[in-house]
Amino acid sequence: MTLLEEQLEVLRSQYPDVTVQYLPSGAALIVLSHVPLTEGWSKKATAVRFLAPVGYPHAKPDCFWTDADLRLASGAAPANTGPNPIPEINEGGHLWFSWHTAQWNPNRDSLMTYVNVVKNRLRDIR
Repeated sequence: MTLLEEQLEVLRSQYPDVTVQYLPSGAALIVLSHVPLTEGWSKKATAVRFLAPVGYPHAKPDCFWTDADLRLASGAAPANTGPNPIPEINEGGHLWFSWHTAQWNPNRDSLMTYVNVVKNRLRDIR
């Protein structure tokens, strides 16, 4: 079992619906189909998508995508978002969050670390 597969199993312990799609480049698209959201969003939950890039874990995940219709409760678009497609995926309909980890240590950090980065951003209603 590869390190990525091991980390996916840990992720599945908290997100049983997680799926992975291996892309032609060697990157892996990881999808959590139901991530609960706090009050202040237009929805109670969203799907979250992110890439484990080629070279993971030495190459860190960067940015993520949610359901295209995710907005703030006011109807405004969240900060640092836009219409940017997922690389290598020929399907539209996702909202791109330009959100980056401040620190990443490939010897310590994992897919769960990145999911926590995403969840922290989604707790920040702006």
